[in-house]
Amino acid sequence: MTDKVIENNQVSIIGTIVGAFSFSHEVFGEGFYIVDVEVARLSDSADIIPLMVSERLMDVKQNYEGRTILVTGQFRSYNRHEEKKNRLVLSVFVREIEYIEEVTDAQKTNQIFLDGYICKTPVYRKTPLGREIADLLLAVNRPYGKSDYIPCICWGRNARFASTFEVGGRTQIWGRIQSREYMKKIGEEQMEKRIAYEVSVSKLEYIE
Repeated sequence: MTDKVIENNQVSIIGTIVGAFSFSHEVFGEGFYIVDVEVARLSDSADIIPLMVSERLMDVKQNYEGRTILVTGQFRSYNRHEEKKNRLVLSVFVREIEYIEEVTDAQKTNQIFLDGYICKTPVYRKTPLGREIADLLLAVNRPYGKSDYIPCICWGRNARFASTFEVGGRTQIWGRIQSREYMKKIGEEQMEKRIAYEVSVSKLEYIE
């Protein structure tokens, strides 16, 4: 059962650790910590992706900044209650980790596969320059009756195709995790810079 479920959410990332570990939570005496990795894009920019790591997998008291790692795991979500409402928080739950000396051009540094269900009506729109975009929210089942809610963004003909998907429809998605900065209004005069995470879709299938 567990292996079957885990197949529906697979992430593989190669990146450089930027920053220190911060404590997240504890489950049955096992501590989990967040640390950010910088993952290069094909362009000159990069994505900063948070990893959720068990203290049994890495020595969280050590400084790993600048180390390049290959991690595999799942893209997970949880609701954090703040400012009188819930905020969806996303991170890569690390199952395996490997330290690597150099990254070759042949290695894919950021890939994700999801198999889940559309849980909100897709939002289709066009940019001022006419580029087509569709936003999806995918519910991906986990063991023990839990689900992860993963925002996904499609472009071009994938966006047109995704705009026809119905709530409850099963969908498979291949792509990469990306980070995006935005400004959030938190008061009358105050703005705060935040980072959103989503899956940039390169391929998708709708399963009847």
